[in-house]
Amino acid sequence: MQEETGSTSGTMLGDFSGATARSWDRVDGIDLLRGLSIFFVLMNHVNMRLLGARVPYTHGLPTQLTDTLVWNGQFAVQMFFVISGYLITSTSMRRWKGPETLEVRAFYLLRFARIAPLMILVLLLLSVLHLVHVPGYVVSPKTGGLPRALLAAATLHIGYLEATRGYLPGNWDILWSLSVEEMFYLFFPVVARVLRRQWLLVPLLICFVVAGPFARMKGFNPNPVWREYSYLGGMDGIALGCLTAMFLANKHLSRPWIYVCGAIGAAVLVFNLGFSVEALKLGLGRSGLDFTMLGGGVALVIAAATQSGWRAPRVLAPLLLVGQRSYEIYLTHMFAVVALFAVFVAVGKPMAGVPVLFVAVLVTAAVLGWGVAILYAEPMNRAIRRRSALDKASLAAAVPAVD
Repeated sequence: MQEETGSTSGTMLGDFSGATARSWDRVDGIDLLRGLSIFFVLMNHVNMRLLGARVPYTHGLPTQLTDTLVWNGQFAVQMFFVISGYLITSTSMRRWKGPETLEVRAFYLLRFARIAPLMILVLLLLSVLHLVHVPGYVVSPKTGGLPRALLAAATLHIGYLEATRGYLPGNWDILWSLSVEEMFYLFFPVVARVLRRQWLLVPLLICFVVAGPFARMKGFNPNPVWREYSYLGGMDGIALGCLTAMFLANKHLSRPWIYVCGAIGAAVLVFNLGFSVEALKLGLGRSGLDFTMLGGGVALVIAAATQSGWRAPRVLAPLLLVGQRSYEIYLTHMFAVVALFAVFVAVGKPMAGVPVLFVAVLVTAAVLGWGVAILYAEPMNRAIRRRSALDKASLAAAVPAVD
């Protein structure tokens, strides 16, 4: 959820220039994917609250419609994983050209500057809310209480804690995806420096892609929580993003191939997100291949978007804006969900208020995320970079320093 930049300028596009490639800092296609992903996450978490409160708001609605709108949260996280792998790999390649010149310390410092300030702030807020016993924020003794939750967040094993001891409150639970991502990036620069050749990284990344479906299969992973939150079950998406960045580096896809990538990628996304009932009938969920298939579709859309310089129509501007701050929105959105759902319950859980609740959460979470990004997360990000011992070349390659 905490991709480092949306930029595709510079060497990442190689010689692809002229009428079909432009120099803007952000890629609309990537921001659109992130905006769509955060939309699905928000809808899913409101849905879970409503179902937990026994509000039968889906009664009478087509199954596929409700699946598409409110049950695609896990798919959305997989989309984030692919995007993250692509962006971090491509920016690393732009900074250091190859694995043999990657600066491990600089890589970790840049990740810390991007992730840690907001993460620390959120954990402090959650700790205070737990200590004053605010409903919806108290960590159960069954899961080890507050110290155990803080330890899990700091050592990147929130998902494992929940798989073995039970779910944490919603604001803690969402940190499982960061545990998966940052565990991958904890070893990524070290392995890159040890192998020293990009082509040696490819087989390792392919192994992650192959292992992903098995980690999500019941026969190989009987724990239902760990099937969703396991490291290998998410790292195949990150690996797909990394492989996409490596394949596209300094390449110029022809216009027909750009169209093919875009069309196939979009079709895969529409099928997985919009026809999930049919996908289940085909056994894609049981085999764990649904997430891998979706990740491949995201990778193809990224390839088309970065190589074509496609600009989104103005009507999609709200989704693009949400995508630009997806990390901040993701990490803070449960505060909006919990607060607004409490208001919904306090007024008697009116059925007519369900659409209002969904819209209110979407708007409030977006505003909160943007506010946190502008007033705190991004200033802290830049301040840490400025005060670090990074050389000027690395800093220059790191801008724009947005998610």
